[in-house]
Amino acid sequence: MKRMAAVWVCGWMLVAASLSGWGQTMKPAKPAGAAPKTAYYIDPAVLDLAALVPDPPAVGSAAQKAELQQLHEIERTRTPEQVTAAKADENEEDLFAYKTVLGSGFNPEALPLTAELGTHVKNEQSVAGSALKVVFQRPRPYQTDKTLHPVCALTEAPNSYPSGHALTGYLEGLTLAEMVPEKRTEILARADDYAHNRLVCGVHYPSDIEASRRVAYVVFGYMMATPRFEHDLAAAKAEMRAKMGLAAK
Repeated sequence: MKRMAAVWVCGWMLVAASLSGWGQTMKPAKPAGAAPKTAYYIDPAVLDLAALVPDPPAVGSAAQKAELQQLHEIERTRTPEQVTAAKADENEEDLFAYKTVLGSGFNPEALPLTAELGTHVKNEQSVAGSALKVVFQRPRPYQTDKTLHPVCALTEAPNSYPSGHALTGYLEGLTLAEMVPEKRTEILARADDYAHNRLVCGVHYPSDIEASRRVAYVVFGYMMATPRFEHDLAAAKAEMRAKMGLAAK
């Protein structure tokens, strides 16, 4: 099993490589002794994810300063509609954020197996993403640059790299692209938009988003090699396509 998973991970790594305001709520840092999430599909011992992404740009480096300039430009040009959309995405971290692509019939009440699959997929983000945040300990942009004006929830923790929301969105998008391949282009475009909204929020750097995308492809490749995920994906796919009137694939 581990050898098969490693093969899938290598393949997906190649795919990934080819893709190249202060009044907000402050969330306290998680206690140091908080129990870690338990993986459902992946084996963290096999996936050495920290070795697969570069270190984030250091505070004060030319690269970090350039990213801050990008964030200031996004802040300067963001519209009220973009802020509203970014806040909505922050509050919806499940598969059903993709109802903008798949329609109102795509909802948890109608699709319980799909909702359960989404819960497990998000859990894998928590396992992989949280571990990487601890490794890299990157301060959030607004923690370094006090002239930024973020519009989404803030945290005291130095946990910017990678973005958990972006990693969630990419893992969910890749999952849905397997279930509805005829909408793959639209789904993955929505994943990019979901991730970009973390920049609109002003709570992540562009390199946080890129790291999330790379990690998502590796984690998803591993998941695709596991019988448990294969079973759950097939069940959710059959449910979704039947209840939404999509032709069997």
